[in-house]
Amino acid sequence: MALTYHGGALLQGDLPVSILWYGNFSPAQKSIIADFLLSLNHKDPKTAKASVTQWWNSVQTYMKKAGQKPTNVSLSTQLSDHNCSLGKTLKKSQITELARRANFGRGRLTLVLTAPDVAVEGFCMSNCGFHDSNRKSNSVFIWVGNSATQCPGQCAWPFHQPVYGPQTPPLVAPNADVGVDGMVVNIATLLAGTVTNPFANGFYLGSTEEPLEAASACTGVYGKEAYPGYAGELLVDANSGASYNAVGVNGRKYLLPALFDPYTSQCETIV
Repeated sequence: MALTYHGGALLQGDLPVSILWYGNFSPAQKSIIADFLLSLNHKDPKTAKASVTQWWNSVQTYMKKAGQKPTNVSLSTQLSDHNCSLGKTLKKSQITELARRANFGRGRLTLVLTAPDVAVEGFCMSNCGFHDSNRKSNSVFIWVGNSATQCPGQCAWPFHQPVYGPQTPPLVAPNADVGVDGMVVNIATLLAGTVTNPFANGFYLGSTEEPLEAASACTGVYGKEAYPGYAGELLVDANSGASYNAVGVNGRKYLLPALFDPYTSQCETIV
C-alpha cells in the first residue's frame, strides 16, 4: 500500500489557522485545542522526543517528498458563536457557510468546531469530522464535532468504550476531557490530511470521495504493537494515569494518531 502524490498543491509555507467555536466551549476546553495548534511548530529541546512538534515534523516528510516548503502553522483569529446562529442541527453546506464566515483571506485554514449538543449531517454515522476546500479563494477548512454526549464510543475512542469490536477498558484522557481529547485526535488526523491533500489532488490512496490520507491510513494506531481494540504501547502520566504519546506547550499531553510514512509505506508512531 502506498499513498500516491497526484501532483496538486499542498499547504506549504505559512499557514494561519482561524477557529470558529460553534456553541458553548469553556475556556479550559478552548485552551486544550489552542495549545495543540501552538505546539505544532514549537521548538523546545527539552521536549524534542515524544513531542507534538516531532509528530508535525513527520507530516512534513510529505512536503519534502513533493519538493515543497515546510508548513508553519500559526494560530490566528478566534470567533465564538455561542448562540448557534444557524441552529443546533446543521447540514454539511452550513458548515461550509460557517467556515466562510471565519475565513479572513486567501491561503488560510479555518477550524469549525461544534459543541456536544450540536448535531451535524453525517456526524457519528459516517464521520467524526471532515475537511474541504474552496478553490476560488484558495482556502480550506476542517470541521470536527465534540462527541461527548452523542457518540464517544465512535469519535472519542480510546477514551471511551468502543461501540463495536473488542471491549477493552477505555484509557484515561490526558486533559481529563473525553470529548475534547477526542476532538484533538480528530483535528490532528484531519490536519495531516488537509495539509497533504487540501484540494483532493495531493497525497492519498483510493477514491477522491473517500481517500485514505496521511493519518486516516493508520486509523486506530497510536503506539507500537497496536491492533484493533488496542491503541498500542503509550506513555502514562504517573499522577493522573492518563495515556498520551506527545507533549506540547505548557506541559500539555496529547494522544496523536500514527502517520503513514511516504518513504517506508508503514504506519509510524512517535513512541
